[in-house]
Amino acid sequence: MVRYCQLIRLLPEHREVYIRYHAEVWPGVLATIERCNIRNYSIFLHDELLIAYLEYHGSDFEADMKRMAADSETQRWWALMDPMQQPLPEATATHRWVQVPEVFHFDGSPFPALANLSGDMQ
Repeated sequence: MVRYCQLIRLLPEHREVYIRYHAEVWPGVLATIERCNIRNYSIFLHDELLIAYLEYHGSDFEADMKRMAADSETQRWWALMDPMQQPLPEATATHRWVQVPEVFHFDGSPFPALANLSGDMQ
């Protein structure tokens, strides 16, 4: 499994519409996301910054992203979402959302007994 974080700007005049659409994402779009081996997918909003987090459980991310891009319902969804977004300056022609490198991750203590310790080691 590989974790991804991605960023893009939400144009402020589209904020409410974007949030409404994402409250009821089309079932076909969700099915395609799942078929493309994406799990635990969230989009957060901070001011005008959209922050996507997802976990990829497949073996060929680029192939799965091509499969997603080829899906007609996903294409219709993106045709609605893309005009509401503005790629950040670091974005490329092929990647509207900027990939953010992971610098830290913690899943919990590998030693369960340590989880019961208070902050004595500070």
